Amino acid sequence: MYAEYRKNDIDAKLQRMKVHPLDIMVTGATGAGKSTTLNALFERYVAKVGESPAPETMDLKAYALSEVARFWDTPGVGDGVFNDMNHECRIRELLHKAYTIDGKDYGWIDLVLVILEGDSREMGSTFRLINNVIIPNFQSNRILIAINQADVAMKGRHWNKKNNRPDAVLEKFLQEKVISVKKRIYESTGVDVISPVCYSGEYGYNIKKLMDLIIDNIPVERRPLINS
Repeated sequence: MYAEYRKNDIDAKLQRMKVHPLDIMVTGATGAGKSTTLNALFERYVAKVGESPAPETMDLKAYALSEVARFWDTPGVGDGVFNDMNHECRIRELLHKAYTIDGKDYGWIDLVLVILEGDSREMGSTFRLINNVIIPNFQSNRILIAINQADVAMKGRHWNKKNNRPDAVLEKFLQEKVISVKKRIYESTGVDVISPVCYSGEYGYNIKKLMDLIIDNIPVERRPLINS
């Protein structure tokens, strides 16, 4: 379903942007659920999901959702100083991956999707990734934030297991978390991000809203490279 979701909208925007397909980098801290998110979007098993704190995505992998959208999975940060340095280096390389048209270089990655953990208050690794790696190498208006694991945002309380969605109490908590995360990112990085979407990759909750976040913010032109 998501491979076809608003496919005409994506295609129309890409024709205006003059790129094909749309390339989206997915990044965040280890354990945030990047692989679970990709599996939810693809509605099948495409990315290995970790069952321990160790990151499963140790290299860069690209997954084509359709002929108009492709996701690049990256190693999670927060895995130790040495590993984070290596992971950040790979992420920078991807952000500087380029193609050339009429003698001008453009960035291969069109959007960056940063995934946060819904059950965590400690987001220092993710903020450092945004501030030290992504922002110096990527346009801030192309950075999207999404909050995964809505089902465990209150330690599993107030999640309606029958309907796979939050009850009214958890819904209010998630709305407040969106405001808090947006504020904390601004205070930490100086970037006023588009309001994040809360979802659950594990249970498929709000995956359409996650897709809407991406599709509604497809840029109108190719991405010029940023030198750093």
